[in-house]
Amino acid sequence: MTKQRLQHCQQGLTAFTTAIGRGSAWLALLLVLGMVLVVVLRYGFDIGNIALQESLTYLHGSLFMLAIAYTLAEDEHVRVDVLYQRFSPRGRAWVNLLGTLFLLLPVCAAIFWLSLDYVASSWREQEGSANGGLPFVYWLKTLLLILPALLTVQAIAELLRHGLTLLGATPPPRVSEHDTHPEEGL
Repeated sequence: MTKQRLQHCQQGLTAFTTAIGRGSAWLALLLVLGMVLVVVLRYGFDIGNIALQESLTYLHGSLFMLAIAYTLAEDEHVRVDVLYQRFSPRGRAWVNLLGTLFLLLPVCAAIFWLSLDYVASSWREQEGSANGGLPFVYWLKTLLLILPALLTVQAIAELLRHGLTLLGATPPPRVSEHDTHPEEGL
């Protein structure tokens, strides 16, 4: 494969996880609105609603599990940069490539493998809330499989990005590096 094809593949994978991450960002708005509604109902009208409260938990979990690959694509995960910040771009590419191969991908595989039976059992039972809330717990648990799948897709994109850097190619910019947001200048 040529460097150009590898870059195109990397950009396609990143575009996929970016679209999911940006789409899931809307869950934050729903989460805030739902929380306001819970507070108003609870303290303004003395009405409690278990299903509404559980829906906030679902939204919160969904937001993080669907946006985690986008966060990786933007290189925004927390890391201790004591040595890393002093490395050359090539040194950073090696650290990222090896970390992805020997840490991220095995952890994704473990999460997926260890969650399979748990999620399958929930689907078989059509698991619902034990507290009489939402009946779709199995949908939420399915995110335990979607999370490592999305991270794996982005991990492959990151392997391509860092591999291209090691081959001497200029990696494509991160999504946030070439987006223009006119509202930021206000």
